[in-house]
Amino acid sequence: MDINQFFSTPDITRMKHILCIQPHPDDNEIGMGGIIAALAKKGCTIEYLTVTNGDLGLTDPTLTCETLAKLRRQEAIAAGKKLGVSQFHFLDHGDGSLESIPTLAAEIAKVIRTIQPEAIFCPDPWAPYEAHNDHIVTGKAASQAFISSALLQYPRGTKTNSWQVQAIGFYFTNNVNTVIDITDTFALKFEAIAEHKTQMNDQMLALFTAYFQMRGQKLASGHDFSLGEGLKVLRPEHMHCFAEANDI
Repeated sequence: MDINQFFSTPDITRMKHILCIQPHPDDNEIGMGGIIAALAKKGCTIEYLTVTNGDLGLTDPTLTCETLAKLRRQEAIAAGKKLGVSQFHFLDHGDGSLESIPTLAAEIAKVIRTIQPEAIFCPDPWAPYEAHNDHIVTGKAASQAFISSALLQYPRGTKTNSWQVQAIGFYFTNNVNTVIDITDTFALKFEAIAEHKTQMNDQMLALFTAYFQMRGQKLASGHDFSLGEGLKVLRPEHMHCFAEANDI
């Protein structure tokens, strides 16, 4: 075995089927919408898994939590379709209710083993100052599912075929090791974000646009494109008892 290959990052631009896992109905677009659109344009099949229903994100006092959850599901589908997403999966946990990493990991693993993606994506649960428990639990549960879905009896008593995902990519990360050109999909990212009408007003959308343009230019520095979006991408071997994972 070439030891350099062991330390290398997977090339997600070659993936033909991916699963993007989001704690809330708008995280995928905000965290990696440009990458999703860019991969879709390459012919990649993209599926979404949304963990919570986002029912605590009330900005309109005339809405109930139940009504908001229904609206946010519709928004998630509309936003994903705008980027080229083909299938949507929902776990429908209450917003802010996530507690057990092992329990959620088993739920995520069931989806992984059913649809068999080459790569999965989720928020970085180890990002400094990340205070939202839904993001922390979802990211850690997705990571557990990533390394465990290849086991024949995981989740315990499972009847679906085992499946080894080739790569995991973390968005909302400060430890980027992969930058993807989103120059041509930056505008589409924000068209998709704008579909989350219950969460985004014009002022917030303008602020996000300015911020991600600034960050995109910074990430693209040294590359032959204008705007980039960054991920921390790792192999299964990097995610357990691997001291150098932070350096990859």
